[in-house]
Amino acid sequence: MVSQSNGSPTAPLKFLIYGRTGWIGGLLGKICESKGIDYSYGTGRLESRDTLIADLATVNPTHVFNAAGVTGRPNVDWCESHKVETIRTNVVGTLTLADVCREKGLILINYATGCIFEYDSEHQIGSGVGFKEEDTPNFVGSFYSKTKAMVEELLKNYENVCTLRVRMPISSDLTNPRNFITKISRYEKVVNIPNSMTILDELLPISIEMAKRNLTGIYNFTNPGCVSHNEVLELYREYIDPAFTWKNFNLEEQAKVIIAPRSNNELDTTKLKTEFPELLSIKESLVKFVFEPNRKTPVAA
Repeated sequence: MVSQSNGSPTAPLKFLIYGRTGWIGGLLGKICESKGIDYSYGTGRLESRDTLIADLATVNPTHVFNAAGVTGRPNVDWCESHKVETIRTNVVGTLTLADVCREKGLILINYATGCIFEYDSEHQIGSGVGFKEEDTPNFVGSFYSKTKAMVEELLKNYENVCTLRVRMPISSDLTNPRNFITKISRYEKVVNIPNSMTILDELLPISIEMAKRNLTGIYNFTNPGCVSHNEVLELYREYIDPAFTWKNFNLEEQAKVIIAPRSNNELDTTKLKTEFPELLSIKESLVKFVFEPNRKTPVAA
């Protein structure tokens, strides 16, 4: 029904994007503008099938992007006390959009999460062994992650969906409160655990290229390798604020100030790197796309 080849679409590109008020959705619109790609934001609610059908009829897109979803404000702890609202958008809404797109023969690029795994005996911290696309999620510590794992499993049955597992997203906008760097730079204390992360400045344009190539299936959508909280903050101190200091605490201490446990893991990016060999490692990407453009400290002679 939908092509998985690398052939270019015959019709001019026209993207329909859900998540206009969200961080990723807003960035997608800016990227489309910079690339001269025609796009519109969806006005329908994901859980309302009729409004999605109306959007598709009005826009007549070549591809659909879903960057809408409930992550919770100020964080995923919100989902623990708003479970029905979380299900409505993250499960019912996402499945409805995928189903409507399938009926119309359209590929859906779905920005999902990689926070559905946690380090275990076969994937230990620092081992370099990451979770692969076909691995079964093993993290159920938060209700948010539970809903994301549920919907990912169901979406495997939709051959028109490209699921992108985003983790701890970072962008060059260090004022954005959703930015992982902004978050941890404002915390009183941080844990220090290596994790896979997503540099949006590099990877969101790649997701648009994935749509052009009509790729489907699951992709670990992070930069190769891992970086720890301390390593990120050391770069922040080096490039942004030489006087910056921070304190660490362990997972047991962190558990006292959060409601739901957090996911920590490394994802295997072989599949994405094979498709896009130019993809930079997490530390290289951090420097090139985030810290160099924001540098406030003098360059060493």
